[in-house]
Amino acid sequence: MSTPALQTGHVGLNVTDLARSIAFYRRVFGVEVLGEQSEGDRRFAFLGRDGTLLVTLWQQSGGTFPVDRPGLHHLSFQVPDIEAVRRTEATLRELGAELVYDGVVPHGEGASSGGVFFTDPDGIRLEVYAPSGADTAPAPTQGAPTCGFF
Repeated sequence: MSTPALQTGHVGLNVTDLARSIAFYRRVFGVEVLGEQSEGDRRFAFLGRDGTLLVTLWQQSGGTFPVDRPGLHHLSFQVPDIEAVRRTEATLRELGAELVYDGVVPHGEGASSGGVFFTDPDGIRLEVYAPSGADTAPAPTQGAPTCGFF
């Protein structure tokens, strides 16, 4: 018996400050709050677009994202074109977000696909990319994909 076709559902992220994370994700990704509980011991939010759940935020952690432990490596979002990536980059710069590379970069040497790589307020590594148009900049990492965050 074969496995039915799979599609990624939503991604759940642990955050330290629910209100701060909601504001960041709404501004950067243009998502809306589909549901939330912001009082009491169990704080969470469901974020999405057009009624489709994309990301859930759970305020149940402390510290910053541990990049040296097994688990989530990074979360990536595809947009239709490089102009949308550049708009995201501008928003990130306005917010003072930490960019991993200097602006929009290709996924690797000779690649046309690429994007902007950054972290959220808790240090979670994120990417917004387009399938083409990023080949105007050099690849920042030699011999490995840019999305490896090496």
